Amino acid sequence: MHIIGFMILRNGLRMDYPFREAIASALPLCDRFYVSVGQSEDGTWEALAAWEEPKLILLRSEWDLSLREGGKVLAQETNKLLAQLPPADWYLYLQADEVLHEADYPALEASLHRWKDHPEVEGLVFDYVHFYGSYRWVGASRKWYRREVRVIRRLPGVASYRDAQGFRRWGRKLRVKPAGARVFHYGWVRPPERQRQKLQELHRYWHNDAWIEAALPETFVYDGNDWLAPFTGTHPAVMQDRVASEPWIFRYDPRQARLSLRERLLHWIEAKTGWRPGEFRNYRLI
Repeated sequence: MHIIGFMILRNGLRMDYPFREAIASALPLCDRFYVSVGQSEDGTWEALAAWEEPKLILLRSEWDLSLREGGKVLAQETNKLLAQLPPADWYLYLQADEVLHEADYPALEASLHRWKDHPEVEGLVFDYVHFYGSYRWVGASRKWYRREVRVIRRLPGVASYRDAQGFRRWGRKLRVKPAGARVFHYGWVRPPERQRQKLQELHRYWHNDAWIEAALPETFVYDGNDWLAPFTGTHPAVMQDRVASEPWIFRYDPRQARLSLRERLLHWIEAKTGWRPGEFRNYRLI
């Protein structure tokens, strides 16, 4: 079974992405891992080029920032990279702040083997763990998506969708099976001043400069009004150094969560049944 991993990246150091940890978490599963690096001013290319990893293949790319509205440039870059990849049974896609846990490797490998010769299965969907404010708290409200497709087949019509969160085939949702694995999402856990810098850079792929100037506060403060839950598990081994050196303090009091009566009712239903009414799914389970 041949598996290729891939990622797009630009200014990863400036945005304080754990991109090296993300790649490292996928390497045990992949025969090759391709990273398409956009024009960066922070040494991202050099940091990857200095990594003596034989499975890692770097490609240069020029991002068209005229497509910044709505994150279209992210999907375009993902599709450009996908078109350059050699043949494989499966393609594992990770964003620069998404890390796999080694405890999930056996289940994920079992799913990859089980569905390899079933062409009706177009991808695998992963469960998400979204960290917020600290490595000790995870998003528990409905605003955090629960699952997304991160393993696909490169079939005719398969393309990155909208802002590269997921994939579609000829515009329809992919037909998928559960991967049996988690993605640890670290997009909202870094020192507040670094988080503001990251948002300022990231918003360049969605909005114009005037919008960013008006919308982004001068000082970033993590919102303590959302519904969070304490994280009681273990982080991926590749993240241990980052977790151990958390250099900021995030204080959260669950009693201060400001949720409407409707949100509390929906949260109760989900906690009791596992069903999330009205949930958007960027895939079709088969």
